[in-house]
Order: sequence, then C-alpha cells, then structure tokens
Amino acid sequence: MADNGWVFVTGASTGIGRASVDRLAADGWKVIAGVRRDGDQPPSSTAHVLVDVSETEQVATATKQVLELCDGRLAGLVNNAGISVAGPFEALSLDEWRRQFDVNFFGQIDVTQHLLPALLRAGGRIVTVGSIGGRMASPFLGPYNASKFAVRAWTDAMRNELGPQGVRVILVEPGSIATEIWGKGNAQADDVLDRMTPDQQRRYARQAAGAKKAAAMVERNAIPAAKVGAVISTALSTRRPKAHYVVGTDAKVQAILAKLPASATDKVVAKMMSPPKDG
Repeated sequence: MADNGWVFVTGASTGIGRASVDRLAADGWKVIAGVRRDGDQPPSSTAHVLVDVSETEQVATATKQVLELCDGRLAGLVNNAGISVAGPFEALSLDEWRRQFDVNFFGQIDVTQHLLPALLRAGGRIVTVGSIGGRMASPFLGPYNASKFAVRAWTDAMRNELGPQGVRVILVEPGSIATEIWGKGNAQADDVLDRMTPDQQRRYARQAAGAKKAAAMVERNAIPAAKVGAVISTALSTRRPKAHYVVGTDAKVQAILAKLPASATDKVVAKMMSPPKDG
C-alpha cells in the first residue's frame, strides 16, 4: 500500500476514532475524519466531513465528499462509529434495538458500499472496529453484543468476498477501552432501569446491582484508546495483516473463554455479575 494514502475514519469525534486519526496522521496518512458536528474533528486530520452513519442521506453526502477529496482512490476505510444500548431485552423498545443496529451495523455497511469502488481502484483496506463482545455476550448488553456479533459475521464474509479482488478486510476486537462510551452507556442504562415496571425492577434488582459493579470494574481497567489506534495503523500498513486483532488483556481472556462450553462461560458471567457484598 502506498505511503500517505487517503483514509476515512468514521466516529472520529472522540475515543478510538479520534485516537486513530491522530495515530494515522502521525504515520503519514492523509486522514478524513467523519464527525457529527463541526468543531469535533481532530486537529491532526487533513479534512473532515459531517456524518451520522445511521442517516442514509448524510452517508450519501459525506461519502461523495470523501470520494472528491481522495480523487476516487481510497487507501483505507476505518469503520469505527458506534454506540451502546444497554438494559434487559424485555425493557428495551424495538426502536432502541433498531437504533443500536442502525449505527453499529447497517450504518457501517452503508458507508462501505458507497466507498467500495474507490477501495477497489486503490487496492485498499477496510478496517472495522468490532468488539470482543462480538464473541461473548453479557447480561444487559444484548443489543450491543448482537450488533457486534453481526459485525464479526459480516466482516468475515466480506473478507472472503473482497480478498480475491485485492481489498483486505480486517476486524479489530477491543476489550474495555477508556472512551466516552462508558458514561453515555451508563446514563442510558440508568434511564432504562428507571422506567421499568415495578415487577421488572424487582426481578432484575440483584442482577442490575451486579452489572453496575462489573461495569465499574471494567471501566477502571480500561486501556487508552491510543493502543487501539496503533493497532488500526498496523492493520492498514503491514504487508500481511491479520484477519482479527484482539486488543487488550481482558479481550484476550474473553476470546479464550468464548471457546469454552456455554455451561462454563455462564458460571464465569454469573460470578462477575454477582451483587456487591454489601448490596
């Protein structure tokens, strides 16, 4: 892959996306940052476009701008935009489930389809940020996990479809990363818990307490987003990229656990989700 090629990164306002833009720019790439609002773009980006990947008209407009900037030849696409919808499945509306998939899954497909001709012309690469949660699901994270399982399946299929045509497809599967998704996800989950019926609140009380304890522990051990940015840069530049990059010690442990029988992983999850001792 040529040095200083054009790369488009979605979800570049904060977290992994912003860290990836900074790292790629430092490594010599011309980076187009996809952001939700003017002023959110990282200073290190070469250019930016406004896009909410769940809005098809915005995707069409933004990808047209990307194609004009890169003159129809795109060396890399980093699908990073994502949100987390949390709560017991029965307490979440279908609109909330759809919102989860519109951003994390269908939006990624939409962006990729629009930019595929430019990637084919350049022999470029598609790097999608999934999650180790795409291998192992957790209570109250059903929508998020389901979207990431879908991303993993789509990426694996796309890798075999596009590989013979010269486009490399890579999936990055981080564990807990220090980003704003934690605060946003916790606030959304609290809202769901507050609006549940009294019967639902009673039935889920112990598990909800355990989930908050587990979330706090995971957040404390989260690694910097820059570590994922470095992996994304490697995936775009190394001669022989891996199909999957698992990032973080916790992610590597979960990747091993995901291979165990369900009875074993259920016990691990139950232990992690046990309520606080003083709860």
